[in-house]
Amino acid sequence: MSSNKLFHWAALGVLILGLGLTGCSKKSETAAQQGGGTEGAGATESLESPDTGIMEGRTSAPMLPVYFEFDSSKIVGDQVQRIETNANFLKKNPEVNIRIEGNCDPRGTQEYNLALGERRAQSAKAYLINLGVKANRLTTISFGEEKLLLFGHDEISYAQNRRDDFVIVK
Repeated sequence: MSSNKLFHWAALGVLILGLGLTGCSKKSETAAQQGGGTEGAGATESLESPDTGIMEGRTSAPMLPVYFEFDSSKIVGDQVQRIETNANFLKKNPEVNIRIEGNCDPRGTQEYNLALGERRAQSAKAYLINLGVKANRLTTISFGEEKLLLFGHDEISYAQNRRDDFVIVK
């Protein structure tokens, strides 16, 4: 499904959910958490961690997503601490394997965003290996702009979508 159609379905789903739950913020949060839904159907999902209230993408707890600057795959600033936290968890849990999922905001072409998402995932993988995590425990995939968390066209939405998620695989 094209990202334009996905956006329209998601917007419609959010609008319907919002209208149906107007005035019931507690119910809205519960419905969003249960909504999981099917891929691309526009169901909303909670972005808040139950313990901290911090928006944490689709990363498996207790790891943290790593966020990127616009058009960049470099891990910098406070994101260094986040990836070090993930490395420490992985070194303490050698039986855990993860998939690093590279994501982008919707600006740029689909092809460009898939390539940028791959560079982001590979950058995180190389960083984890450099910190002592075995390479055979890490796989990467790029979703480009296909798995947006926020559908807004503002810097907050864009910033949340420019990330790597760290997902435990079995």
